[in-house]
Amino acid sequence: MKIGYLGPKATFTDLAVTTMFPQAEKISYDTIPECIDAVSHGKVELGVVPLENALEGSVNLTIDYLIHEQSLPIVGEIIAPIQQHLMVHPYHVNGWKDVQEIYSHSHAIAQCHKFLHTHFKKAKYVYMTSTSAAAKFVSEHPHLHIAAIANRLAAEEYGLTIVRENIHDYDYNHTRFIIVRRQNEELTIDSPLYAGDKTTLMITLPKDQAGALHQVLSAFAWRKLNLTKIESRPAKTGLGNYFFIIDIDQKMDDVLIPGAIAELEALDCTVQVLGSYPYYIV
Repeated sequence: MKIGYLGPKATFTDLAVTTMFPQAEKISYDTIPECIDAVSHGKVELGVVPLENALEGSVNLTIDYLIHEQSLPIVGEIIAPIQQHLMVHPYHVNGWKDVQEIYSHSHAIAQCHKFLHTHFKKAKYVYMTSTSAAAKFVSEHPHLHIAAIANRLAAEEYGLTIVRENIHDYDYNHTRFIIVRRQNEELTIDSPLYAGDKTTLMITLPKDQAGALHQVLSAFAWRKLNLTKIESRPAKTGLGNYFFIIDIDQKMDDVLIPGAIAELEALDCTVQVLGSYPYYIV
């Protein structure tokens, strides 16, 4: 099986894919659209891209590209912890406290603000395209007294030494990665990481009117369908026009969710099922 993912090697997406599909052939792509396009064009069977981070919020590019450019079904989800470590070239293990520059993705540096503020007030922060790219840069410049913030896989991939583990501010930081496929075929993975199922809908209201969103939510509430996420995104058809992404905490059934969809359509809403799929917690 070929699986495309948002690269380069040793990113958190790579770590999620490696954990869930240890035997698969992995192909990295530089951007989210490139990865999704590869699935659409049949170059890979599955694509794995980030959808939401607990601290930074939704990855809007992923949502918008699936809605407006490539309508691929979501067939699975991986929820993985984001653990940031400080790493240096082996040449600088003894003097790591005196590094002059720290390289990483802007989000990673923000996620480690407390540690950096306490221990590296005078260091310069250099933003890279990914945490993996930062680790790669440090490994290729042993003559520079610098460090990187990245995950454990990056340290192993580029031969760096972790000098401080888990320097992130919040232990509960996780990222949701979705798995997309050309055909809406059920993804079967026999894994102890299986944690449940969910269904994701895109709902467009008929017009801007008082109480419209309340009517939508009522269709789920009286059926006791638990919603784990509600998010609005611009429909890109004019100011004030939005669609809603809603996650339901269960698999598509034969009665409740179809009944809610039918009720919404009777209210002249447009409803699209983006996927009904298992999710796994690493």
